Amino acid sequence: MSIIKNTKEEQKYWSERYLENRTGWDIGSPSPPFIDYINQIEDTSIKILIPGAGNAYEAEYLFNKGFKNVYVLDIAPEPLEIFQQRIPQFPSEQILIGNFFTHTETYDLILEQTFFCSFPPIIENRKAYAKKMNSLLKENGKLVGVWFDIPLKGDFEKRPFGGTKEEYLSYFNQYFNTNLFEKCYNSIPARAESELFGIFQKK
Repeated sequence: MSIIKNTKEEQKYWSERYLENRTGWDIGSPSPPFIDYINQIEDTSIKILIPGAGNAYEAEYLFNKGFKNVYVLDIAPEPLEIFQQRIPQFPSEQILIGNFFTHTETYDLILEQTFFCSFPPIIENRKAYAKKMNSLLKENGKLVGVWFDIPLKGDFEKRPFGGTKEEYLSYFNQYFNTNLFEKCYNSIPARAESELFGIFQKK
């Protein structure tokens, strides 16, 4: 099972999740680690991608703070349609429906929020994720995000799929320098002690 090969299957899966309101990962607002990180970015002109954006609360927060070069990408159209209705002034050409693994633009910053954990955790996918993130970043670009620090079990159906700091680094080290990768100190209570916050810079 691979998201790279089964785009239609994955799109159907996520569309059904949104249509049936089975979105337990959605906290209804940007997460505190991202609010704190975004608040310290001085250059509002940088080009930013949020893959697996869903309802895109982080994009809304960025846009309202003056970041106008923000792009959201999701394989399912439903949450992005809701996002466009919620933020009608957000440029429609910056709302992208498609497969992350076939996306080809480049960015200064990519924000990762419950995306890595969403697709089948086979080694092929996780290696492809790290490689693709690197290719989507401009020179000295950064991948910044939150990764679940929870055991990866044998069940390939129950998402989110977790991992460990050591496992993540085994994929990232080939493509990124690690500026920071530590336990989140500002997770929401329900995710306390189960998230890692990372800042990775393209090699």
